[in-house]
Amino acid sequence: MAKSTRTWAVARAKAHLSAVIDHALAEGPQTITRRGRKAAVVVSAEEWERKMERKGNLAEFFASSPLRGARVRIKRSNRKPRKIEL
Repeated sequence: MAKSTRTWAVARAKAHLSAVIDHALAEGPQTITRRGRKAAVVVSAEEWERKMERKGNLAEFFASSPLRGARVRIKRSNRKPRKIEL
């Protein structure tokens, strides 16, 4: 089943919260609008946990960088630090 997003106005979402949750579970994220603009999205707890799951650590992130091995050189400034009055 293809997941789709349904849009709900705040007043309608408040009046039909149970239906919003049911649709989030069955169909996917449900967008809530306020004054015609996107304000929030309701997703299932399972989808939220899946999105929030940590994937690797910082070292793995840098190791998988497309810039790894690119030999990027950053030139340091020779200027003195600015004076700060305390």
